[in-house]
Formats: sequence, structure tokens, C-alpha cells
Amino acid sequence: MSEPLILVVQGPTASGKTALAIALAQHFNTEIISFDSRQFYREMSIGTAVPSSSELAAVKHHFIQNESFVNAINAADFAQLAKPILDKLLQKNGVAVLVGGSALFADALVLGLDDLPHDAQVQAKWQELYQREGITSIQAALFKLDPEYYYEVDLHNSRRVIRALEIAEISGQSNVILRKGLKQAPAQLRRFVIDWPREQLYERIHLRVDQMLAEGLEQEARQFFDVHQQYKTLQTVGYTEFFSCWKEELTAEQVPVLIKQHTRNYAKRQLTWMRRYSEVHYLDPLSASSISQQALDQIG
Repeated sequence: MSEPLILVVQGPTASGKTALAIALAQHFNTEIISFDSRQFYREMSIGTAVPSSSELAAVKHHFIQNESFVNAINAADFAQLAKPILDKLLQKNGVAVLVGGSALFADALVLGLDDLPHDAQVQAKWQELYQREGITSIQAALFKLDPEYYYEVDLHNSRRVIRALEIAEISGQSNVILRKGLKQAPAQLRRFVIDWPREQLYERIHLRVDQMLAEGLEQEARQFFDVHQQYKTLQTVGYTEFFSCWKEELTAEQVPVLIKQHTRNYAKRQLTWMRRYSEVHYLDPLSASSISQQALDQIG
């Protein structure tokens, strides 16, 4: 393999990305860079479904629980931190494996970030609406102003919704058009998605949520309740539902139902994001051929 190769395993949550990334990294004798925007934080183990200790021992992973939740890492921060590691892996091994669910972080690393407009007054206007009327008000505003991006953005992340509103108002264009990233990757790039039938993917999501609850998700969330409004990192599915329950906005019975619903919604957005790319290799988990072998066949 003469030209350096970046293998990106992404797509919906609970689809089996970690196992595939490990198999590919072992095959090419290289390491894994995680681009999951919540697995960075060491205090958030259960709610972010970090790889198990045996999985972490199988292959060296970068950016797993390497930071505290009080120190938020955005896509630009991640790209700056990960670029030297990516370059080193490509130079040393010729191949690097990237895995995670936060596609914006992966794109920031391998393609670069878009130069998006900013206006402090416009941003402040939407922040004021959010503070005054809550998240549903800015969700409705985004649906009216940028309906196409409405179905891609994380609607439960107020910061991202406000930023999308700001960009759409200033530019008069959809975020979908403006958020394209750079065109040229620094090496050969292969993107892989494990393509479960929708109902089976949802079953996997539900099982994962049940497992998180059994492992102590409620207790993990409890430690953040007193400070959850101070840190944007805690605006995370699996925690926010418990926070709402403890504020008596939800019943205890509604919590697991809504965690599953919001996780399914997130998986839909992850799949929608994949349509941005000109080339994606969809792997069939029901095939007689293993997903790792399917991926290797695509690499050639």
C-alpha cells in the first residue's frame, strides 16, 4: 500500500463501530483515533458507552476518557489535538483508523472546518429567546428558518441550534449548503457504515439503553445534577432525561422511554449526515461475510 490510508468507521450509535475499528486496526497493525464527542470525558463512562477495558486493551485508542467534562472540547480543538497523532500514524504505519459517532469532529480532522459567519448580536438574540422561552422555541425557529438542517442538527443541543440559527440568519442560506468542509483529504479515505435494517438497529439501541440503565446510568447522571446547567458537555442523551425527571418535568417511567426515543433520533441524524459524502461503503451485518472482511474487500 503505497499511499497513506485513513479508514473512518462511522454511522449510527449501537451499530457495532468499535468492534469493526478494532478488527481493522489489528489487521493493519495500527492505532485508533476516537472522534466521539462525549467519550473524551473520563467521568462519563456509562452514558457515553465507552469501549470496554478488553476492547481498549486490544488496540491503542486515542481520545478515550482523556479529559474532564469541565473542559469542553469542540471540533476545532479536537482537530488541532488529533492532527499530529494522525500524521504520525500515517507516517509510521501507513494506515490510521478513526471511529466514532460525531461526524463533525471527524470531518474537522480529515477535511477541515468551514469558514462560517458570526455576528455576536444575532447570536445574542437567539440565546435570549432560548433563555426566555426554552429549547422548543429555538427548535421551532430553526424549522422555519432552515428546515433542511433542522433534520440534521442535534435538536437537544441548544448551543448547536443557536449557532445554526445565527448562520442561517446572517447568510440567508441553509447550514447544509455552507457546512461542506474542505474537499481534499490528506490521504486516501475510506468511510464505512454498518448498515443494519432500521428495526434491528432500533432493537440494538434499546438493548444498549437497557444495559446502561442496569449498569448504573441513573447514579452516574446523579453526580452531575447540581452542575448540569453550568457545563454544555452534560447536555447529553441519557443524562438530560434524568435531569428533567429530578426537576419534576418528567416522571421516572418516562425517562427510559425518552432516552430510547432520543437515541433513535440521534441515530437518524447520524445516517442523514452520511448523505453528505460522495462515497460511503455500507457493510451488511447480515451477510455470510463478516463486516471486517467486507471492509477489507472494499479497501483492496
